[in-house]
Amino acid sequence: MCLFIHEESGLPESIIAAACSRSGQRVLHVDSRSYYGGNWASFSFSGLLSWLKEYQENNDVVTENSMWQEQILENEEAIPLSSKDKTIQHVEVFCYASQDLHKDVEEAGALQKNHASVTSAQSAEAAEAAETSCLPTAVEPLSMGSCEIPAEQSQCPGPESSPEVNDAEATGKKENSDAKSSTEEPSENVPKVQDNTETPKKNRITYSQIIKEGRRFNIDLVSKLLYSRGLLIDLLIKSNVSRYAEFKNITRILAFREGTVEQVPCSRADVFNSKQLTMVEKRMLMKFLTFCVEYEEHPDEYRAYEGTTFSEYLKTQKLTPNLQYFVLHSIAMTSETTSCTVDGLKATKKFLQCLGRYGNTPFLFPLYGQGELPQCFCRMCAVFGGIYCLRHSVQCLVVDKESRKCKAVIDQFGQRIISKHFIIEDSYLSENTCSRVQYRQISRAVLITDGSVLKTDADQQVSILTVPAEEPGSFAVRVIELCSSTMTCMKGTYLVHLTCMSSKTAREDLERVVQKLFTPYTEIEAENEQVEKPRLLWALYFNMRDSSDISRDCYNDLPSNVYVCSGPDSGLGNDNAVKQAETLFQQICPNEDFCPAPPNPEDIVLDGDSSQQEVPESSVTPETNSETPKESTVLGNPEEPSE
Repeated sequence: MCLFIHEESGLPESIIAAACSRSGQRVLHVDSRSYYGGNWASFSFSGLLSWLKEYQENNDVVTENSMWQEQILENEEAIPLSSKDKTIQHVEVFCYASQDLHKDVEEAGALQKNHASVTSAQSAEAAEAAETSCLPTAVEPLSMGSCEIPAEQSQCPGPESSPEVNDAEATGKKENSDAKSSTEEPSENVPKVQDNTETPKKNRITYSQIIKEGRRFNIDLVSKLLYSRGLLIDLLIKSNVSRYAEFKNITRILAFREGTVEQVPCSRADVFNSKQLTMVEKRMLMKFLTFCVEYEEHPDEYRAYEGTTFSEYLKTQKLTPNLQYFVLHSIAMTSETTSCTVDGLKATKKFLQCLGRYGNTPFLFPLYGQGELPQCFCRMCAVFGGIYCLRHSVQCLVVDKESRKCKAVIDQFGQRIISKHFIIEDSYLSENTCSRVQYRQISRAVLITDGSVLKTDADQQVSILTVPAEEPGSFAVRVIELCSSTMTCMKGTYLVHLTCMSSKTAREDLERVVQKLFTPYTEIEAENEQVEKPRLLWALYFNMRDSSDISRDCYNDLPSNVYVCSGPDSGLGNDNAVKQAETLFQQICPNEDFCPAPPNPEDIVLDGDSSQQEVPESSVTPETNSETPKESTVLGNPEEPSE
């Protein structure tokens, strides 16, 4: 074994696995979870509730396994690994949708009205999946610090309890992906709810409908978009991994100003068609944006302001307050108080360079969620011989005392696995190894709503909105709103992701923005068809660890052939993950090409088969995808649109 990747199939690890496998290395990728992606994963609604339950059990149960200690020899020492995932904290779940069930939906252990405690219930969908297995028999309340997650009933043992080795087909499309099926449990959680006793009106979204349509949801743990000229898009095209995924354009860039949401014109056509801007403002904006594209060629224009913030610099550029706000918060998307002038100009240039490649905005979103991307690279790794093991944990690293290099790992069964290189995700290093590490946190919220934050004639809109920070010490909040055509939510709903750097708990950081943009669903308000804000049906808050800026020197006594990958960062794009993967790959495989395109099958000549006849071109049938959603984008090298 040349490369051993332990404990998480997140995006950086998956890219490294694909690159090493493509370059001819033998790769074993082990993940203690039952799904791909780690903290980069996407879940169905029931799968998300199961993930919350697993998180609760991981924090409540202390497992002691001393089997590995017997395997350590005299000339070796062990570095124990953590068995607890401490990357997720302060989890809170709220349900505002009506709890009344339709007559065709059966729920085992359904909530009773005016029930004071958080309980568990089983959805009709889960009940169908559990017809041939044992059913839960008890309902128990649960508390977990600030977490308001209900407990699920104990699960039935089955064939999925053993380690699983997956091949290339294991990471297919979302309809059959392990990230879905492996997280679907026979029982469902029902979060803390309000008392809504009236029968819901026709066409109202109820909690039972969300449960019943749970497979329509693909809920990301980390909320990101892809810049159309970003490093990840370039890598997807270069490696031909893009054939495993499809994408949808972000259709709108929004701004939140003076209590209202409005659309921001960003492309040339949008600027000149905008009714929000005067003719003078249009000329001002186009002149400034043109300068930003080539700002590096005119250093005299900004050199005097390099020590000031980008916000202060904009005030000197003959831009109206309206334009300054749009550029700062919706185009550059930088901090008003901390981003310097050069960073703001760089961010504005990146935004503008990405316009027009695949649409009128710079961004793409993968159909079925961000969790598709790690699976795409896992599939490439498997195609070139990589081996995947889910539900398989590792207890420790085995280090040779003389060379101070890691020579093997010992898994949960006491088996020793030998390799030359080892890659591990930061969250599985022990407290002793990370005693000098200072982590930042990301505040996250996931909302299900019944309408868009900005209603238009077209209901299938994918939008990004930045809400500026209001208080000193707080951070701007990024809002990404997804419609049902992204294959991430059921029809008639929107899936909304909120993200910011943490200053407090996720709920404390984000609730003020939620209250500005949405109103909690109640039956009384449902009677009023003139409600201005979209109604909030369900909400999840949690904090996620950000280990993206941790230097290797911060870890104690780490062997030189053990490489650490970080979890998701708070940035909008995926450049950090790609840079990290390429850097580690070059350390492992110097002088090798990073994720080159796979060879054309027609050009492959097997040993001893060099005399075989070439396949006639007419006999090759191009592969088609009959399930491609409308308006999806297939990556390639499109011709640049003319200005």
